[in-house]
Amino acid sequence: MAETGGRAGLPGADTGGPRFRAGLGKANRPGLLGTQLVGLLGLLTLATGCDRLPDPDEAAPPGGGSGDSRAVSPLANPDGTGPGLAALTSEADQAEARKLIRGLATKGRGPKTGYEREEFGYAWLDTADGVPLARNGCDTRNDLLKLHGRQVRFRSGSDCVVASMTLHDPYTGKDIAWKKAKAAEVQIDHVVPLSYSWQMGAAHWPESKRRQLANDVLNLLPVEGRANSSKRDSGPASWLPPDRTIRCAYVTRFAQVAGKYELPVTTADRAMMLEQCGG
Repeated sequence: MAETGGRAGLPGADTGGPRFRAGLGKANRPGLLGTQLVGLLGLLTLATGCDRLPDPDEAAPPGGGSGDSRAVSPLANPDGTGPGLAALTSEADQAEARKLIRGLATKGRGPKTGYEREEFGYAWLDTADGVPLARNGCDTRNDLLKLHGRQVRFRSGSDCVVASMTLHDPYTGKDIAWKKAKAAEVQIDHVVPLSYSWQMGAAHWPESKRRQLANDVLNLLPVEGRANSSKRDSGPASWLPPDRTIRCAYVTRFAQVAGKYELPVTTADRAMMLEQCGG
């Protein structure tokens, strides 16, 4: 981007010339000297006050995300096809969220015996039945990047493979300028982790239902890689997004997924979910 406000061409910016020095030596011309100084200060203020406009593709500093005006409340997005995750701040919304959470059954977390990622189908398959965006010729990961990203650019010759984009990460509040060359900086989070679902009953499901859960956009959010890695397979009692303002929305999305797939949650998880929404 071209620089703005350079000083080289500003009139009066050279204070070392003979004419200016001569003026300083004439005590009988104070008005002229004052005028010169005021004008000079004004020009310097203009020169130094023009900051470079921010590049929209640059990531905001940690914790300084500008937010995503497109982000949709989970209560208005029951199938997950809207972008982002908007905070739930009103008492009415939080009351609706608590009602949803209280409707979940509870049970203890079962053993992890037999769990493998492959039990839910290969990663990001496009052929899971019964979920939005399936069988559209584009894998689930790229579907999610397109859905949630801004300023999306595709790989040359493709209308599927995302090469770069800007993502507002709902978990940290950061804006991330992402490029495929550093793919791990943005990861796709299973809101209800697959391992968690296995321990809460998915071990006994048919494979088709597990494939559905693994590729359902309601259960998927692109987020900062480090935040996703820190979550691992935790339920809400053990992990919540670093950005406190989004926590009620997050547990509401968790409850929506659990309710859709008739998955119970642990007693501790449900208590923590209610707490995040003022319960």
